[in-house]
Amino acid sequence: MANAKHVAGAVPSDIGPSVATPDYNTLLKNLTRHASELLFRFGTFKKLPHDFTAYPCRVDGWDFALDEAAIPVLEKMRKGGIFLTAHYGNYEAMGPWLCRLGIPLVASYIPLKPKWLNNILERKIRAVNGRSYSVDARTPRDFMRILNEGNLFCLLSDQDSRIPSALTGTLLGQPVNVNPLPDFLLKHRPQTPVFICWMEERGASPKGTSTKGASSKKVRVLHAVEVGGVQSKVNDQFNKWLEERVRENPNLWYSFTHRRFYSQSPEIYGG
Repeated sequence: MANAKHVAGAVPSDIGPSVATPDYNTLLKNLTRHASELLFRFGTFKKLPHDFTAYPCRVDGWDFALDEAAIPVLEKMRKGGIFLTAHYGNYEAMGPWLCRLGIPLVASYIPLKPKWLNNILERKIRAVNGRSYSVDARTPRDFMRILNEGNLFCLLSDQDSRIPSALTGTLLGQPVNVNPLPDFLLKHRPQTPVFICWMEERGASPKGTSTKGASSKKVRVLHAVEVGGVQSKVNDQFNKWLEERVRENPNLWYSFTHRRFYSQSPEIYGG
């Protein structure tokens, strides 16, 4: 909870409301629920309709919808670009959903060990219609190739960056080090569109209902916005978007469990 305590009430009143401290038990319950959905219900997201006009819809007893304002953005995402998101809600489930919508998603993951486990992830979980959207991109040449091929490159941008080329920024009223990759890509491909996408779960589940019953009462809504691809401004826009999500529900931002502010304030973790 060091991250949560570090940012709680840190935002000045002239900038925005204070950040509510997440409830530790609720955050873990949400994280466990979303992890179980990946293990046992991930196939549902791989059945979602391709056509935008098919939404809202119900698949396997779950309701899905596209935010109306997101539809033209999702249409543009079919032509590739840079896709930024965060460890917010069931972020992993967006992968197959975007693929089902005909978006050429490519997400870079560090391979897991042992190799057989990584093969299962890439072929069974992070794959839609026989196409894996998981790659192990590590060099600038890899990133450029992904963009040049017309893919939509996904980057989780809410992680702490401890590399020497990290940029400085502010999140939730506290200084952070920021991944320089979006700026690097835009420097070399300045016309590349940049998108932020996230999934919202509308409709709280009544207490005492089963997991299956609770899921059927929710509507999973896909949101997408395009942000100005101006070099050095994209990270600021992303952080502003993330702050809005965290204020909406701090119990859904799972980077509270990461050492998000480590590079700038390692002392808050007690050594």
